[in-house]
Amino acid sequence: MVGTIGKPACRTSTTVADRARSAGWREVLIVGAVAVGVVLGAAILTSVLPADAQRVIFHTPLLIAVLVFGTGFVLWRIAARRPPET
Repeated sequence: MVGTIGKPACRTSTTVADRARSAGWREVLIVGAVAVGVVLGAAILTSVLPADAQRVIFHTPLLIAVLVFGTGFVLWRIAARRPPET
């Protein structure tokens, strides 16, 4: 029995898209607050460092290296994650 073109009128099994849970406002606000907190914490930390340490952080590619390795680590964790058990 077909209700519309190519779609069955009654579907008994769920798909991965049906089971996927989207992020709500609460989760989005939590992630945003954590990101702002990390950036503010880093700014405060670098402001209390001695001038020589600040020079190393701001005038060398240290920040770029941290971002590249951090991104690689996050992508590796996502790729290595096992699918949930059904």
